[in-house]
Amino acid sequence: MKRYRVGLLLFVLLGVAVSTAWDRYLLSSWQAPVQVALYPINGDGSAETGAYIATLNTAKFADIASFMATQSERYWVKLKQPLVLHLYPGVKSLPPVPPNASANPLQIAWWSLQLRYWAYRHQAGIWPEFGTVRLFVVYHMAEEGVALQHSLGLRKGAVGIVHAFAKSDQDSQNNIVIAHEMLHALGASDKYDLTNNQPIYPEGYADSQQVPLYPQYDAEIMAGRRPLAADQASMPPSLARCVIGAKTAFEIGWN
Repeated sequence: MKRYRVGLLLFVLLGVAVSTAWDRYLLSSWQAPVQVALYPINGDGSAETGAYIATLNTAKFADIASFMATQSERYWVKLKQPLVLHLYPGVKSLPPVPPNASANPLQIAWWSLQLRYWAYRHQAGIWPEFGTVRLFVVYHMAEEGVALQHSLGLRKGAVGIVHAFAKSDQDSQNNIVIAHEMLHALGASDKYDLTNNQPIYPEGYADSQQVPLYPQYDAEIMAGRRPLAADQASMPPSLARCVIGAKTAFEIGWN
């Protein structure tokens, strides 16, 4: 009996490994458009946030697809439409709370498994969505002086949790955060210093050869901010002022 249990476990692990490898291939080969599934969530339970979510449509997120199409041309990606966005009905459940900074690797791994299972339970269908990035966008009403929780994107499971403002005038900057976490799920790394949020030179600069170096006109998307001086940076107004740098392009399979 023990041999059968061990054999079954090994079979399951093999299946997980094969499916993960296949999913990563689909998300990095760019032989077909990457599917991006967006699931809105009412993060604060307010009627105002619910009313905002009711106004959402795919046009709200169109500049994400446009950004990826424009940037892919710079790296000779053959696809004219590198990704396709799908907006699904809202999810009622909140995702598992991420571990704090002092969490050990085992706690982080357990949370990651919980998140991936939660994402699977709340996706649109019951079958694995190979070649699909699932992004759960948690909307909140803006509060003066209150920052949103940190958003995240995981390559394992190709899933992201994005915290965004439930305000139409924040749509453009929300889309920057969504694109940033989507690229994490595709394998891109952060290009800013976690201690001070400053873009890292040179990979976190849109144009590291610019003379004079400051201020930078655009932001590298994985830095999230455009350097104005060596110790000063600001968030760009929209994805039109963001670029995908060479290192990020390499990490997601564009060069």
